[in-house]
Amino acid sequence: MSNADQEEFWTGDAGDKWVATQAQMDTLLQPVLDLVLTQAALPAGARVLDIGSGTGASVAQAAKAVGPKGHVTGLDISDTMLALARTRLQDHPNTSGLKADAQIHSFEAGSYDAMISRFGVMFFADTTAAFANIARALVPRAPLTFAAWGAAPQNPYFMQAAAAAKDVFGPMEKTDRTLPGPFAFEDSARVIPMLTDAGLTDVTCEEHGVHLTPPGDLRAVAELLCTIGPAERALRQFEASHEDRARLVDALMARFAKFEGSAGIEIPALINLYRARTAS
Repeated sequence: MSNADQEEFWTGDAGDKWVATQAQMDTLLQPVLDLVLTQAALPAGARVLDIGSGTGASVAQAAKAVGPKGHVTGLDISDTMLALARTRLQDHPNTSGLKADAQIHSFEAGSYDAMISRFGVMFFADTTAAFANIARALVPRAPLTFAAWGAAPQNPYFMQAAAAAKDVFGPMEKTDRTLPGPFAFEDSARVIPMLTDAGLTDVTCEEHGVHLTPPGDLRAVAELLCTIGPAERALRQFEASHEDRARLVDALMARFAKFEGSAGIEIPALINLYRARTAS
């Protein structure tokens, strides 16, 4: 089973939007990347596989951690985002980009010493098959460290945006959060058995509270939310006019004003930090 629909999604309009907002999204999500890299503690010289590496921020920072004798391969299903990543990583000779579906790609066995991911593993059609395949790419007892969104109600970046959209447009179409998507890994009791079935060992999930740090003022944050996430989905679902979009921006600003302080806008988030190892 491939992830062809995800490839189409992330290479098309969604990929274009991530590329267009790369600087803002990197800043917004830097605290999550800091969490992953701190917990992964990548050693100098390690060969690292970064799953769902997007536009390359995680690859660059992991490459700094492993040093010139190490190497980081950024794997993504989106040609659109990989194209930008390769441009950004031109001055990082210990990196490479790989356009592939990690669920079915024919990895060379034992090619990597560690795997990391920031929000890149929640979109597989078959989670167990994907991680079994990734495990084959790693050496025995290799560590896997990856972040996913925790419980949706504790992530106002999504929930307050959805609430603002409801304020303007009314109820949106319901989504099944267990399907491939941002919250597919929110329930660790459901996900850990999938990872164990993939042959991984020492599988754990820890909840970490962080603060997302979007750049700019409230209006800039609202405009970003109208580009990626539930607010953008509402704009499409309701075929919103320019006036509708302006109303949504105002509603988003009102909803997110509570997160504005002397240090700027800091949005609390709950992150599930998964850790595991490949078998001996």
